[in-house]
Amino acid sequence: MSDTLALARRLVSIPSHADERAAGDAVASWLREETTAAVRRDDAGNVIARRGDGSRSLALVGHHDVVPPADEQVGADGYVVEERDGRLHGRGTADMKGSLAAAMVAFRDATVDSTTELVFASFAGEEGGGVGARAAIDRGFAPDYAVVGEGSTGYSAPGVTDVAVAHKGRRGSTLVTRGEGAHASEPEAGENAVYRACDAVDVVRDLDAPETTVLGQELEGSVAVTEIDGGSAWNVIPDRCEVTVDERTVPGERVDLARVESVPGVEWVVDQDLPPMACDDPEFAATVLDAARETQPDDPQHVAKPHATDAGWLAAAGTTCVVCGAAEPGEAHTAEESVSIDVLERCERIYRSVAESSV
Repeated sequence: MSDTLALARRLVSIPSHADERAAGDAVASWLREETTAAVRRDDAGNVIARRGDGSRSLALVGHHDVVPPADEQVGADGYVVEERDGRLHGRGTADMKGSLAAAMVAFRDATVDSTTELVFASFAGEEGGGVGARAAIDRGFAPDYAVVGEGSTGYSAPGVTDVAVAHKGRRGSTLVTRGEGAHASEPEAGENAVYRACDAVDVVRDLDAPETTVLGQELEGSVAVTEIDGGSAWNVIPDRCEVTVDERTVPGERVDLARVESVPGVEWVVDQDLPPMACDDPEFAATVLDAARETQPDDPQHVAKPHATDAGWLAAAGTTCVVCGAAEPGEAHTAEESVSIDVLERCERIYRSVAESSV
């Protein structure tokens, strides 16, 4: 069994949906035992290790938290981990303890020249909106370059590990509409908050989502009303209504949701804003793509991801990022979550090649 597979099995077996400390402890202890790097655990639960003292810093980035498992993914002693048909099955195999293990082995084994500081970071709280990444950035975490090990396999063709040079973000909002309650037999005596919500929804429907292109990859944003909640009884004119809006953002312009406040009694509240990512260095993107090509018989491509990752927070703070990892579309957060063992080994080789490059 390879070191990458053995480590992936160990990490996946550790529950980390409600409490990430045991998984973080396992990451930190392995790094201390297997490398001579300076390993630090911060109060947000992040594990950060550094090798070398060159002027250029490159980070291999992942996270050790997961979403809650399905019942069948939990055993008596932790999460169930199984190997079947060339794949590793279990909560977190795809998102993203498998690629995290590959990054740890690459961090240990890469031969780093004197110009490079090689950094490894495993963040906590990624599934909660990038809690760990934001805390690390606030404390000065600012590598020049980063390869974030979220999934990029199977985008251009099945089984091909591509390199994502951009991804969308997500802004979640609530439109709070207020009116004046009255008895439904005299609707004119009140001000119907649901009607105001409908007017606000009409504004949202007329908004155009922006589009952009990043290193040849087209990204198209979107905006949609996904929930509406208002009213207290069948015979009462509602004095309050809430509308949930899901917006997928792209680098650059945003949908002008502030326009909903032109409707009387409507307030726009942003609940979550996960930033998009755009790689700002074509040379770095090409270097990672070359590394991906060297490790597989197929022809990987630069692609764009529809989902937000911690790369968005890093890019917003000034780090040049790409996303490259073993997970395939549709694997993360499922009761059947799994990852290809061969692709995990491939990702370890990609990460090591990038770490040894001279970008």
